Parts: sequence; C-alpha cells; structure tokens
Amino acid sequence: MASGHTGGVSRRDEYAEATRRAIVSAARQLFCEQGYFATRVDEIAALARVAPATVYAVAGGKQGLLRTLAEIWSAAPIITTMIARAQELHDPVAILRLVAASCRSLREDFGDIIRVLRTTAPHEKAVSESLAIATGKYRQAFVPIGQRLSELGALHEELDLGQAVDVLWFFFGYSGFLTLHEENGWSFQRAEHWLCREASRALLRDFHVALPDDQPSAGHPTAAQSLEV
Repeated sequence: MASGHTGGVSRRDEYAEATRRAIVSAARQLFCEQGYFATRVDEIAALARVAPATVYAVAGGKQGLLRTLAEIWSAAPIITTMIARAQELHDPVAILRLVAASCRSLREDFGDIIRVLRTTAPHEKAVSESLAIATGKYRQAFVPIGQRLSELGALHEELDLGQAVDVLWFFFGYSGFLTLHEENGWSFQRAEHWLCREASRALLRDFHVALPDDQPSAGHPTAAQSLEV
C-alpha cells in the first residue's frame, strides 16, 4: 500500500508547495507585465490554474504575494555569499569587483520584483512597509563590505564607515543599475564595469586600475566567476 510519502515529504505537502510556487510565479509575471494595481486575483488564479479562493488561502491575496516576492529577492543567497567572499579577499579592488558582479546578478535576477515594489510602494502602505524591510536588508549588506575595506586600510582618509556605506549604496543600491541599464540602455556588463571603476575611485585611497566599459579585463570576473568558491 502506498504511503503517500516520498523521501519524508508527503504528496499533499508536495502539491501544496507546487501550488504556492505556481501562484507566486503567476503573480510575479502579471505584476511585471500589467502592474500591481491592474492585476486582478482571478487573473493570477487563472494563470496558476487554481481557484481565486486558493490565492487568498495560500498566499494572502495580492498584498501577501508582493510581500512574498520582496522576501524572495531580499533573502537571495548571492548577498550572503558576497559578504562571506569579501572577508576572504585582501585586494580592495577585487572586493569591489565582487560587489559589482553580485549586485549585477541580483539586478538581473530580481530587477522585475524591485521595479514593481518601488512603483507600487508610494500608493500602498503595506507594500511600502515590505519595501522598507527589503531595502534595510539590502543596505545592511554593505556594512561588512565597508568594514572589510576599512580593515585593509583602503578607504580614503576622509571617509568613515557610515560614509563608505553611503557611497556603496549610491553606486550599488537601486539607482546605479536602474539609471545606466534601464534608463540609459547600457548593457549590464558595461554598467557593472563602470560602477565598479567609479566606486573604486570614490572609495579607495590608492586606486590606479582602469576598468573598461564594455570588455572584461583578464582580472575582472563575471558575476558567476566572482562567486565561485
């Protein structure tokens, strides 16, 4: 007689998780294509092939879904990996290359979610609160980066830790890739290289390395290469 369990996970649990994933995926697609306010719960349900009541029961409706999407991108493993790898590096420029590559990857993978959250937040209190939490997590990731650069004695003399984090946020927070890639039409590669070079110039007391805008140098890894262990 079948137990209904596979590897310790019941078929019911597997089905529930598959349903949740389908609903979240449908919401992400429709929010990005149509906007949060223009998307109806019954459209999410139809795309996910579930009843509208299931969207509310499983995901908490539209607000719950957008909160879930915010949690997904703000908890992306690439951020914790970036922080851990930075502690192992002794070259300040290599650290900023890692940061640029990691933030590029984050933007490529979750830029659609970030865009929906930032567009919706001014008009929806619950979304604004979710964005504030996600933003706090994202910005906090730059604190250990600034601390590592300070430990290496690499920062400009006039920069304290708080100011260093401000500069890192200026280049690698929301606006850097938004302006260069989405508004100016630069490739992600060109934006990554430019942001890395200019952040290095702004932060480091002894920066003489010129990075190209479009072509990766021999010592400039891609996002995937930067995160290899």
